[in-house]
Amino acid sequence: MNYSEKVIDHFTNPRNAGEIENANAVGEVGNAQCGDIMRMYMLINEDEVIEDIKFRTFGCASAIATSSVTTELIKGKTIEEALKLTNKTVVEALDGLPEIKIHCSVLAEQAIKEAIANYYSGKTLVH
Repeated sequence: MNYSEKVIDHFTNPRNAGEIENANAVGEVGNAQCGDIMRMYMLINEDEVIEDIKFRTFGCASAIATSSVTTELIKGKTIEEALKLTNKTVVEALDGLPEIKIHCSVLAEQAIKEAIANYYSGKTLVH
């Protein structure tokens, strides 16, 4: 499988990996077919800006790389801006993904939307 240099870099040197203890937005999504699980932790301030974001991902190189680049794309952005993130944006930021791994970018998009939905509902996940 051919991966771009950016995918390899984000896999071997993931940015923002870990948890945020006082996160007020947490989203978890998974794909039963491949076994990938992504959990995104966000700290959103009163101006609805994502001050901090971290991830825990169990999965393949593409899953980790998409989680990593996603955190870089939306850290410091408003919720409104973060909700505009698409899996296509994630794929482009990584200079492409193999077709069989596109679902990883979809998971990243879904994890962000899940975390924001949980933020608005006041729902938190136990970690």
